[in-house]
Amino acid sequence: MSSFSLPELAYSYDALEPHIDKMTMEIHHTKHHNGYVTKLNAAVDGTELEGKTLEELMADVSSHPTAVRNNGGGHFNHSLFWSIMKGGGSSPSGEIADALNSAFGSFDSFKDDFSNAAATRFGSGWAWLIVSDGSLAITSTPNQDNPLMDVVEKKGTPILGLDVWEHAYYLKYQNRRPEYIDNWFNVINWDEVANRYATAK
Repeated sequence: MSSFSLPELAYSYDALEPHIDKMTMEIHHTKHHNGYVTKLNAAVDGTELEGKTLEELMADVSSHPTAVRNNGGGHFNHSLFWSIMKGGGSSPSGEIADALNSAFGSFDSFKDDFSNAAATRFGSGWAWLIVSDGSLAITSTPNQDNPLMDVVEKKGTPILGLDVWEHAYYLKYQNRRPEYIDNWFNVINWDEVANRYATAK
């Protein structure tokens, strides 16, 4: 029996227009993410890993087959990615805004640091805002790795993640990754990020 399934989006594929186009969202969700889910199920079905949660798989991913690392990471990362976006976006307020100001000096400083982490990630990967030892930090990972994995330099609980694989932006932005990153800030669902922060800290 398959352990994992593709989550439904809480919004339509065109909800993030014009910042992220409908065709990219549809392909990204139904093809790329669905592919990770299918391959992850194939990797764990019938093994001792069947029935484990994504978080359990990530915690000791170095001891699992590469297919579990790549596809488990892909499933976790994209599930988070969809959840922290919405049409129209929002602005950080309350506790998460205070935490960003405390950790980075200001929201603009956070945005600059996060954008830099995303823009300078060589090749494919992700930029992350994480809670590590109770504090906010920015990090990035290659491929489909994430800060929950035991293989990364800086571990923590991711509360915001940006996909900088070319499939996430190439139809609209081609090689203009910094423009994609800048526009993505218009669709962040800071209420969801705040909820994740409150749970993780």
